[in-house]
Amino acid sequence: MMKTICVYCASSTKVNQRYYDAAVELGELMAQKGVCLVNGAGTMGLMRACADAVLNNGGKAVGIIPKFMIDRNWHYEDMTELVVTRNMHDRKKKMADMADGCIALPGGCGTLEELLEIITWKQLGLYNKPIVILNTDGYYTPLINMLTKAAEEHFMREEHLKLWTVADTPEEALEQALNTPLWDTNIAKITARI
Repeated sequence: MMKTICVYCASSTKVNQRYYDAAVELGELMAQKGVCLVNGAGTMGLMRACADAVLNNGGKAVGIIPKFMIDRNWHYEDMTELVVTRNMHDRKKKMADMADGCIALPGGCGTLEELLEIITWKQLGLYNKPIVILNTDGYYTPLINMLTKAAEEHFMREEHLKLWTVADTPEEALEQALNTPLWDTNIAKITARI
């Protein structure tokens, strides 16, 4: 059965080329390994670059997008499949449900929100799949440091720092997404006793 990985990433077109290069490399690797891409179906930025890399190398790319974005022509029509949702909440749930894990590439508020929400779901025992942060050129280091500080200051447990893994390269990220064991959702029972 084909593995599917959800990729969270930016739609901005003004980011440094090194972020595009990482998105393209990840897409190429996914296609080569027969891994289906699920993303937000955006027609610009890293979302488009990763999807194009998958598609140009014979892979499959499924886009999940809310209807209001379709109405604004923000969707990428060349996706293998487009799934239209009622709203952003349904979109995120569908992306999580359809994939065997997720990788967060660099991004802005939307990407950060998606990443932190899926980490929260996992902390609460609502999600048990791998979450990988692709820390291209140290982009996510401040966030990782902030989460570590949150554990040090007892806003979360030390165990929760294992909710995600961090990769420096697209190859490492895909390897972690495909091979990290499922999370023990029973750990959520300790969340109330932080």
